Amino acid sequence: MKMAKIEAAMRVTLAFNDALNRHDVPAMMALMSDDCVFENTSPAPDGTRYVGKAAVTQFWQDFFSAAPEAHIQIEEIFGMGWHCVMRWRYDWVDAAGKPGHVRGVDIFTVKDGLISEKLSYVKG
Repeated sequence: MKMAKIEAAMRVTLAFNDALNRHDVPAMMALMSDDCVFENTSPAPDGTRYVGKAAVTQFWQDFFSAAPEAHIQIEEIFGMGWHCVMRWRYDWVDAAGKPGHVRGVDIFTVKDGLISEKLSYVKG
């Protein structure tokens, strides 16, 4: 596997996470393919699957409306071909002002320079 492919997948993933932390849904979606798939962590045990840009865009708009303090801190990231794995910590502040967090991992698939799949998993 050429390093350029590994680096490309990681670059797209890092750009996506930067846009996510800015709550910039148009920038996030510019990095996802038209036929993208996103599997959320909720509800347990399997989460919800969103298919296509319209569905994924709506998810993120709703998510940021409900969680205006949302932030994803990357704890570790590495690439494997067109895949990228990112271990993260998600921090938020609830409606009562109480901070919280969970840790998890995302598995990204990048095709033609765009994220085609984002599978999210959370620790329990």
